[in-house]
Amino acid sequence: MDLLIVNGTVIDPSQHIFGSFDVGINNGRMAGIFQPGSVPEDSAKETIDASGCLVTPGLIDLHTHVFEQRTALGINADHVGVEQGVTSIVDAGSTGCRDFRSFLRNVVEKNQTRVLLWINIASQGLCDGLSELSDLSMLKPAETEELIKQYPLIRGIKARMSRSVVKENGIKPLLIAKKLAQKTGLPLMVHIGNSPPGLGDILDLLDRGDVVTHAFHGKRGGILDEDGHLIPEADRALKRGVLFDVGHGSSSFSFQTMKRAKELQVFPHTISTDIYRGNVNGPVFSLVMTMAKCLSLGFPLSEVIEASTWTPAKVLGLSDEIGTLKKQNIADVTILKRIPEPVTLVDSENQQMKANSYLKVKYTIKSGKVWRHD
Repeated sequence: MDLLIVNGTVIDPSQHIFGSFDVGINNGRMAGIFQPGSVPEDSAKETIDASGCLVTPGLIDLHTHVFEQRTALGINADHVGVEQGVTSIVDAGSTGCRDFRSFLRNVVEKNQTRVLLWINIASQGLCDGLSELSDLSMLKPAETEELIKQYPLIRGIKARMSRSVVKENGIKPLLIAKKLAQKTGLPLMVHIGNSPPGLGDILDLLDRGDVVTHAFHGKRGGILDEDGHLIPEADRALKRGVLFDVGHGSSSFSFQTMKRAKELQVFPHTISTDIYRGNVNGPVFSLVMTMAKCLSLGFPLSEVIEASTWTPAKVLGLSDEIGTLKKQNIADVTILKRIPEPVTLVDSENQQMKANSYLKVKYTIKSGKVWRHD
């Protein structure tokens, strides 16, 4: 083997594995998960001692903004990717069809992190500002469909459905995006924020596999009514298989909303950051920090790992490639350590919460290549 990871606690939700195992990698692929000590360490070219650490499939961030060359909020993909323990990231609508090839050249091809895309239904994406759905003539579904046919890195369609984005167009941009999603067989990722359009109208248009990002924000008009109950449209959407994503961001992660949702047994299906230039130094910081916040709220470790690996892989239709440690799959691995030190965590509402521990990335392994973070 090229690499043997020993003495770690392996958590692989795709295989229902949670325990002490060794992990082997060869030629950029997973060689297997083995009983501790069953593979001699001297049989591997390199060994990582993961004592006291968690060994997980490579983390996947479903919501990032990494078009640093063309958008005001873009950040370097590797900085929020392999340098932070994340092996695959998905840019959430920074580009539409107009600037797609620039995104391909400058982002996808120039970073070592795997970069995938939710393509914006607006042709200009976020390259001309943040009101991209205010002019319906800028929506180019036919041109977008042609790109989707040519480039499998496009894994879904993004529509930002809040008042400042759509202006007077209400629900119309979502209807166009949904029609294209149905035609191409791809999921939608829908940003929710301030109404109009109303969240209930948005949710009623979504189907199994579609993703609602910023689902746990603390603004009025969210998934909870004024009495703290789940709105009927959210309940119906969950039962249809619509997925709720964290999408932390600068203003879309509320400890209070998350606590109440947990009481109602509404857990995030996926944990993502909505990380960009303006929030990487707070309140978001990283996917690992967002995961730590979910852990501090009492969500089980195995579910937090699943929401950051296996479920995102399934959302993207890539569960046979990433998000898993299954033999012969791409060797993407994240090694984390839970640091037992007090820390103050902050949400997007500037509310603080004390925690007794946090997560730290020790190693990132992308297609067998190792990054050390000591």
